[in-house]
Amino acid sequence: MDTATMVQCADGLSLISDALDELRERLRRLAAAHIDTVTAGRTHLQHALPITFGYRAAVWLSALDRHAERLAEVRRRDLMVQFGGAAGTLASLGPGPEGLRVRAELAAELGLRDPEITWHVARDGLASIVGLLAAIGASVGKIGTDLALMCSTEIAEAAEPYAPGRGASSTMPQKRNPISSELMIAAAGLLRERSSAMLDAALQDFERATGPWHIEWAVVPETFLLLSSSLAQAVHAVSGLRIDTGRMRSNVDATGGLIMAEAVMMALAPQLGRQRAHHLVYAVCAQAAENSTPLVDALLEHRDIVASLGEQRIRELCDPAAYLGSARAMTRSVITRSDRPEPADTAEPA
Repeated sequence: MDTATMVQCADGLSLISDALDELRERLRRLAAAHIDTVTAGRTHLQHALPITFGYRAAVWLSALDRHAERLAEVRRRDLMVQFGGAAGTLASLGPGPEGLRVRAELAAELGLRDPEITWHVARDGLASIVGLLAAIGASVGKIGTDLALMCSTEIAEAAEPYAPGRGASSTMPQKRNPISSELMIAAAGLLRERSSAMLDAALQDFERATGPWHIEWAVVPETFLLLSSSLAQAVHAVSGLRIDTGRMRSNVDATGGLIMAEAVMMALAPQLGRQRAHHLVYAVCAQAAENSTPLVDALLEHRDIVASLGEQRIRELCDPAAYLGSARAMTRSVITRSDRPEPADTAEPA
């Protein structure tokens, strides 16, 4: 039964890998298309600094790229043949090397790893497989979380692909709910529970357990189904995602330029000192917010700041597109890396 499970896991991991690769390719295209699209970076759900939407998509992609590497490692390390006899010692095949030779040939025939020792009660391999699938689900759920928030009415920077009736409300005709994102989030929570259950199933007694391994019967297939569904929903959402670049820019400008406060502070710091520059810009931001004044105007009214930076420099510092740091370079790095095919897993069975 363990060997059959491993053969099924091998097939399942191939399907998961293919689905993950498709999602990675969709995200790579999305990141490339919006590498220069300025949007608001948010921390604690508040405007922080300007970023690009391509950068955000590349962050999603980078996690999935690492998961692709982990999948290759799991397939090499954890897909093991099970052949050991009643207590795992291969005693029925005699004291010589015959038992180990049979096990090795069986592993080779099935394309599984030949383990160093029987793993009847060492369930780390299956726990590792399920744990990785849950981790991939969490990364997909993070994408769903971001998309769901971006689809909210107040932010309105994105919308999932339109299909007649999909995402509609039974009573509110105007609704266009982010159904795929919701399912990605839900799957992440369900997958977390499966990973936890597999850790319970790993607590097995002596050389053959009295029951914990029965947990695997439900958990392993459910895990593959949940992640497969989550990846399918993610591919659907990302493939036809509608991005409103105009809304992104208007959201950046919604605070009257306060999102550029750090840029001004960092420019002042070499002349005034970091702490004084922070206090000064903080006070100007508070005044601008209280009076609903654009930050650039509030800065230009402050003589010390104008004397330190000059009017032209102040206006330059208040341009969100001019304060993106290495966002473009990092996005390009992820896109380029993700565009390269993963090296083939040519490892021979141990």
